[in-house]
Amino acid sequence: MAKGYIFDIKEFSVNDGPGVRTTVFLRGCPLRCVWCHNPEGLDAGRGVLVREKGCLHCGRCKIPCDHPECRGLSRCLHACPKGLVEEIGKEWEAAALAAKLSRDKDFFRTSGGGVTLSGGEPLFQPDFTKELLQALEVHKAIETSGFAAPEVFRNIVRLCDFVMMDVKLADPAAHRHYTGADNAPILKNLRFLQSCGVPHLLRVPLIPGITDTPENLKGIAALAGESPVELLPYNKMAGAKYPWVGKTFTGEIKGRENAPPDLSVFRNVRIRAAK
Repeated sequence: MAKGYIFDIKEFSVNDGPGVRTTVFLRGCPLRCVWCHNPEGLDAGRGVLVREKGCLHCGRCKIPCDHPECRGLSRCLHACPKGLVEEIGKEWEAAALAAKLSRDKDFFRTSGGGVTLSGGEPLFQPDFTKELLQALEVHKAIETSGFAAPEVFRNIVRLCDFVMMDVKLADPAAHRHYTGADNAPILKNLRFLQSCGVPHLLRVPLIPGITDTPENLKGIAALAGESPVELLPYNKMAGAKYPWVGKTFTGEIKGRENAPPDLSVFRNVRIRAAK
C-alpha cells in the first residue's frame, strides 16, 4: 500500500483541467525554479509552516518538545501562543485518498470535471501517484514539469485522461540556471507526450525577463508544434510564502512586468487571464 505526502487539497478549481475539479498538491519537487509560488511544496515528506504576521518572536516553538507528532520537525506544533505554527505534508494512503476524492464522482460527471494531481511535482512520488491514479474512479489529470525518468513519466501518463505539462525554457543553459536542472529529460518526455495520444496542454509561465522573451517563446513554439499551449501570467505574490517555510525568495524578478508576448509564433495558443 503506497503512502504519500500531501500539502493541500483544493476543491472547486477551474484552472487545473477541464470542468470543476479537486486539485491535490503533493510534496516534493526536483526543480528549484526561482519564481516558484508554492515553496511549501518543494521539500519532500513532512515540514513546518510558520505564519509570520502576528508572530511574537518568543522562541517557544523552537524549544525541543516530547510531542510524538512533532518528532522530526524543526518546531513544536503546540507551543505558539497564537497558533501560527502548522504542519505541512500530511501522510495519506493512496487507497484512502482515492476513496475520499471519488465520493464526488457524480458531481464531477455532471460538471465535466475530476481530480488533478499537482505539486510540488506528482512524479516525485511515483509509486503513490501511480496507485492513486489507478484507484480513482473519476476523470484524472496531472500537472507536471515533466522532469522524471522516462519509464516513470510514461507509466503515469498512460493512467491519465489529461496531462498539463510545463515547458519553461527552451535553452538548456538557461533552464539549468533558473530551475537548477537540465531540460533534456523534460524534452524527451515531451516528445513521448506528443506522440502517445493522451490529451494534453503545454503551459508556459510568463516570467518577466526570463521565460517571456521573444527568443524563448519562439523556441518553445518550435517544441510545441501542433500541441495546444497556454501562457500563464506571472504571479506577483510568488515570494509571499517563502519566509513561512524558512526559505528566501531570490527577488531576481521583483518589480518586473511581463512583456506582451508574440502569439504569432505559436500554432495553437491561449493566454490565461491574470488574477
